[in-house]
Amino acid sequence: MSYCINPTCPNPENVAYSQRCQSCGSQLLLRDRYRVLKPLGQGGFGATFLARDEILPGEPSCVIKQLRPSGTTPHVLQMARELFEREARTLGTIGNHPQLPRLLDYFEEQEQFYLVQEYISGSTLQQEVKLNGTYSEAGVKQFLSEILPLLQYIHEQKVIHRDIKPANLIRRTQDARMVLIDFGAVKNQVSQATTNQSGHTALTAYAIGTPGFAPPEQMAMRPVYASDIYALGVTCVYLLTGKTPKDLDYNPTTGEVMWEHLVQASDHLISVLRKMLEVSVRSRYQTAKEVLRALEIEPYLESLANGLIVKSDTNNKEQTHNRPEDSAVLCSNSSAAATGLGVAQVAAAIRARRAKNADSTRLDVRGKPGVPVSKPTTLANINSNGSQTQKSKVGRRLDTQTLLTAYLKGRRDFALHNLNLLNLQGTDLSGTNFHSAQLQNTNLQGANLQNTDFGRASLTRANLRDANLNKAYFNHADLEGADLRGSDLTNAYLTHANLRGANLCGANLTGAKISDEQLALAKTNWMTIRPNGKRGLL
Repeated sequence: MSYCINPTCPNPENVAYSQRCQSCGSQLLLRDRYRVLKPLGQGGFGATFLARDEILPGEPSCVIKQLRPSGTTPHVLQMARELFEREARTLGTIGNHPQLPRLLDYFEEQEQFYLVQEYISGSTLQQEVKLNGTYSEAGVKQFLSEILPLLQYIHEQKVIHRDIKPANLIRRTQDARMVLIDFGAVKNQVSQATTNQSGHTALTAYAIGTPGFAPPEQMAMRPVYASDIYALGVTCVYLLTGKTPKDLDYNPTTGEVMWEHLVQASDHLISVLRKMLEVSVRSRYQTAKEVLRALEIEPYLESLANGLIVKSDTNNKEQTHNRPEDSAVLCSNSSAAATGLGVAQVAAAIRARRAKNADSTRLDVRGKPGVPVSKPTTLANINSNGSQTQKSKVGRRLDTQTLLTAYLKGRRDFALHNLNLLNLQGTDLSGTNFHSAQLQNTNLQGANLQNTDFGRASLTRANLRDANLNKAYFNHADLEGADLRGSDLTNAYLTHANLRGANLCGANLTGAKISDEQLALAKTNWMTIRPNGKRGLL
């Protein structure tokens, strides 16, 4: 099919390889090479189409973006031309980054402006959530670990995207990597827009972003790099809740989005998102690197909090947590500094955890709910350099049947539990929290563990052969001697994981966060798919 992109055409669909539109007579082959096949989307100032380049061998697909001015007066056309040239210049500036579509061509025809870009095949985050449901906490962490370095790169090129949202983030089918599209709302910090006689920016009618995702300063036409951080935070709330900004309530006094009551996530992730979504620019994270740094301190938060706990039962019958108002909580300044947290922040985090755990119940050994059990406690020290040295760990033991019964009843949190030697072969445990759990010699062969959190878990000599570990979170996990042959580790987060002696023969590591040093300690072969999507020895 050939598609006519004349905005006023009453019937734009035409038979394949037509030269002119049967309804309005417009030329169908743009610049004598690009044949439009179908529309992809339409915004406030333009439309995008899937097209085919009939000049190149194989007639590869491409995306054509048509900028549609709101009028034909010289002033309006000049504004449109400025916007068009700015987007083309920006796409040329940011270069050939693997997570950005390449600019292939740009031109003007009959007072219409066109950008030709690389076609990215895949689903948007918006489509993913509608099809598969909301993301787990581990999934959001993985998403942030993939998109924040890209955002940092864009900002280093002195470019503000200004329209980050789920519909503009595509998971590429080819390698499952996240790609950021639509730079039509960009602001280039180097070049300033001209001012017209009314005193308003020439591009005021365009490029302010999407309401709800754009923060107040951006809607007031004063965007900064932190404006993209805010939009990314709103995107994370959407991934966790499935709700768009128009579905959320706002505090009428502060203008803040009211989202925390809808999210089930750790206190630490909520605190990071809260700072990303600060209405005040000064209170918000200023750079993508700051957000990454904040996410990296998470492994130390639980240990630091437990290090502040005072035991109230001198008979050692059961370990309980004293309330701050009942007992003094002591903390050395050096420990707080080692994690990048102040004493007040740590105390607030501990109080939040206690409030959350006070209402929770655990399953008894038969899998029945409603029996309150004290939370297993980790006793640890934080060294002056910020590393964690564990002294002892007390975890509650679960058998296979109890774990599976609990999962079927909707429970997803098994952090700190002792699950050594369990036979969980072929089970579905996707989206589960196994943070700091003991899974030594556990049989998870062929199990579905997608979006599962194994942060700081012990998986030494575990059988994970042929397991689905897509987007799994292994930050600081111990996988020494684990069998991962044939496992799907696409987009898994393996930063700081111990892979000494782990068998990765035939594993798929496409898009995984893993270093060459880690891979050098593991067993690989020619069937192992590297993070770049290519097979071969690592």
